Amino acid sequence: MKLKFKIQPYQTAAVDAIADCFAGQANTAGIRYRIDPGRQDMSLEYTGFKNEELHLTEHQVLDNIQTVQQRQNLPLSSCLESSAGCRVNLDVEMETGTGKTYCYIKTMFELNQRYGWSKFIIVVPSIAIREGVYKSLEITADHFTESYGKKARFFIYNSRQLHQLESFSSDAGINIMVINIQAFNATAKDNLRIYEELDDFQSRKPIDVISSNRPILILDEPQKMEGKKTLDALAKFTPLMILRYSATHRTTYNKVHRLDALDAYNHKLVKKINARGITVKGLAGTNAYLYLESIEISRNAPVARLEMEVRQGHGIKRILKRLTTGRNLYDESNGLDQYRGFVLSEINGNTDTVEFSNGHRLTAGEATGDVTETTVRRIQIRETITAHIEKEKLLFSKGIKVLSLFFIDEVVKYRDYSQSDENGEYARIFEEEYRQLVSEYVEEELELDNHEYRSYLKGISPQRTHNGYFSIDRKTKHLADPKIKKRGEEAGLTDDVDAYDLILKDKERLLSFEEPVRFIFSHSALREGWDNPNVFVMCMLKHSDNTISRRQEVGRGLRLAVNQHGERMDNPLNVHDINVLTVVANESYKDFVDNLQKEITGTLSERPRLANKEYFTNKVMTTESGTVTMTEEQATDLEFYLIRHGYIDQTYKVTELYHQDRKAETIAELPESLMPYTPQVIGLINSVFSEAQLPDVANDRQQKTNPLNGNFRKKEFRELWKRINRKAIYRVDFDSEELITNCIRTLDKSLIVSRLTYSIQSGIQLSQVSDQQLKQGKGFQLAESKQETHKVSVYSKVSYDLLGKIAENTKLTRKTVSAILSKIKSEVFQQFQQNPEHFIAEASRLINEQKASIVIERLCYDPVAEEYDIDIFIEAQIRQDFSQPSEKLRRHVYDYLVSDSKVEREFAKELDASDEVVVYAKLPKGFQIPTPVGNYNPDWAISFKEGSVKHIYFVAETKGTMSTLQLRGIEERKIDCARKFFTRLNETIDAEKVQYDVVTDFGKLMEIVGGGK
Repeated sequence: MKLKFKIQPYQTAAVDAIADCFAGQANTAGIRYRIDPGRQDMSLEYTGFKNEELHLTEHQVLDNIQTVQQRQNLPLSSCLESSAGCRVNLDVEMETGTGKTYCYIKTMFELNQRYGWSKFIIVVPSIAIREGVYKSLEITADHFTESYGKKARFFIYNSRQLHQLESFSSDAGINIMVINIQAFNATAKDNLRIYEELDDFQSRKPIDVISSNRPILILDEPQKMEGKKTLDALAKFTPLMILRYSATHRTTYNKVHRLDALDAYNHKLVKKINARGITVKGLAGTNAYLYLESIEISRNAPVARLEMEVRQGHGIKRILKRLTTGRNLYDESNGLDQYRGFVLSEINGNTDTVEFSNGHRLTAGEATGDVTETTVRRIQIRETITAHIEKEKLLFSKGIKVLSLFFIDEVVKYRDYSQSDENGEYARIFEEEYRQLVSEYVEEELELDNHEYRSYLKGISPQRTHNGYFSIDRKTKHLADPKIKKRGEEAGLTDDVDAYDLILKDKERLLSFEEPVRFIFSHSALREGWDNPNVFVMCMLKHSDNTISRRQEVGRGLRLAVNQHGERMDNPLNVHDINVLTVVANESYKDFVDNLQKEITGTLSERPRLANKEYFTNKVMTTESGTVTMTEEQATDLEFYLIRHGYIDQTYKVTELYHQDRKAETIAELPESLMPYTPQVIGLINSVFSEAQLPDVANDRQQKTNPLNGNFRKKEFRELWKRINRKAIYRVDFDSEELITNCIRTLDKSLIVSRLTYSIQSGIQLSQVSDQQLKQGKGFQLAESKQETHKVSVYSKVSYDLLGKIAENTKLTRKTVSAILSKIKSEVFQQFQQNPEHFIAEASRLINEQKASIVIERLCYDPVAEEYDIDIFIEAQIRQDFSQPSEKLRRHVYDYLVSDSKVEREFAKELDASDEVVVYAKLPKGFQIPTPVGNYNPDWAISFKEGSVKHIYFVAETKGTMSTLQLRGIEERKIDCARKFFTRLNETIDAEKVQYDVVTDFGKLMEIVGGGK
């Protein structure tokens, strides 16, 4: 497997935030310097390349920083904050799992391309993070070579391999050194070598050679590097600037980018979080051990999965049973007295509770009776394996390997070197429970019989499917003991060094189905800096403490998953169906959620709390045509609008009603002065913190299977399904000349680019560039000039690949882009000089609009023989949240509709009550129509009673009073494509056709189908 990377707009924004802070800096790559200024006899072989000094004044850098902060509506810095002897310190806040390592690697390439800087040092606080960073540099190398046309040289600093440092200094290309803080602020003799004159380094000090490069320092997890000793040591690197990247900054300098937990979750950039809590509950007057694991929904009656004690020939054993209403636990236990009077009188699948005839009541996740810590740990391990298998049986067919991660309290409880097989208590419990649960799954009958997955399970032994990495493993003397190593090999276990490589280094191998390890145990080594995209289950086998927060632990599993082709599972249609992280907590569900949300809230101190005109005035709104600043009058209109609709309370805090309406797409229309900026205004309101915005941590026990019912097999639904169960491919036949002509006309009329001016200090002037060079997109070069400060209109300080950038943005060939730009008016093209980046963005947007218009107009669908399998209906309902399901439905193909949309719930309710409707289905997300702007999933398929309406078969898209605010244009284009798809599909149908349309409610639907006619 090779992990694949693509350009993500939110990551590009983080890169630009840093690079734009130095707008106006000359591109001066290749400045030469003497490696050792102290040497008298300096030949050419002892010269090297360093980062050029900042030519901008501190005032100019601060102006740039404030411009970047203003466009993101961040608090404006009043000055440059110094640290570690460096005047320029920039903070980037990125939520765990959103790719901050990728971002700072790309930032290095971007700074090199724009300004010529080439010497970078990534400073990390631990070995685990160091290995993760080095791995990221390896796996992204080809990706960045494609984007920037050059490779970076990178290495891990080692005081015994200083030839790498020699190359770092003498090479003119991008050079990256990765160093952990222990290498320069620890007291061990090897670590002090960095400050010593070394005979094997031409009597030089490594720190002197490093500092002569004027490196740019990148601090990964800087909150772990705030001690005076560390900061003093960092100052000895004499950094040109320091860039700090973290999700949890403790000290803030000049923050230029923020992507916090709310942004990441609401934009679906990380996994959704579910939790399974465990509560020990006392039942008065009884010592009966009971643990209610979960309640299953079935076609007939709900089933309780209840663990209890059972008398067997050789003693008493705790067994997990599947019981229905009316079962007597005294009989089930083979006559144990403590269960007298425990008859199951009620099993409620919606509330996840059971009640017994003696009045005792249990909720899923509750244990009672003789519950020891070992009992709780066994329950947690079993729950983790159960959650793992439930996810795995769904994702295996999609080519996604599921990993589970255990955090444990003591290493010896997993790895006990005194035992012949090295298994500790947790490892033994794991293997026992794993054998039992796999056996249950393999033996049960499934509606969706996944033979390949069953074979996969049978092919993995319990011993080989778990492993662990602990930092002590790299130090312990046991590793040097050949007898112990031999015992591990004889047991078929991977030795510790291999575990280190597999878990910390070889991410691709761990993600492959060919590697049997799926369960990973760790103590504290796998914290910040380590993550794997396919961690889907996490288990806390330890006591809660304050040393590591829940948010830090959960962060190890937030990254979006990849499949066996290395492709990221980030399709907006199903990103939070596939990417769900289940946390098996060591506390109750409520306590876990409350504590996690408190921790998240604690990191959002910079978020504004009040939605009033003072906050909104002068806020910058970024539109497709540029930036707009909200006036005081508009801010007043917005405040009054929020008050009038109950969207803020008397203290100007955003109400839950606002978030409900936003989620249901029923937000009241904005004032006329703000209507043109609806998405931007909604974004501003969303930026104001309220508790309703916190990530919704669902109760994983309420995720149940919602099986298909008899309606699915009705003739009327089969006829409807037969008509729409066709896949198709689309083609677009249009004349490139027509596109070129339309684009030229539009650019000449609508391309307006703002002019940028900067105060530029001495030594830089713009050289003249010919019109021909401009047409080729070569940009402008810099030359030496006399020392003085003066105002100029800045055309560009970078050589832009104009054709390449626009071709990339529009997915057109360079030839087509060249044909467009070469024929637009000269005065329009000259705007490129004023602001190249804005020119590229605006030109790309206008060309894309024309392209989309022609594409939709010329779009044709060709049905193919391939059809959808019934699997898409079954997979869509394997795990649904039954905390708030609909009432049991009569006409739907499932018994329940699980939806968080008010529009959908009301629509289904009216469909179910209508005598004209025979059967209907909420179409699963696997049913997708391909379009040039992304796949489209219609909402409903409805079959009406023959003779009651004009159109018996109907596919409906339900929208509230407003379209999805952020995607309105794209959604409208998808709907246009869907109309063409169903029109073409109807041409292949001889009998009753299928009608497709968008409706706001049931009344509109009946109006379209001609109800009663």
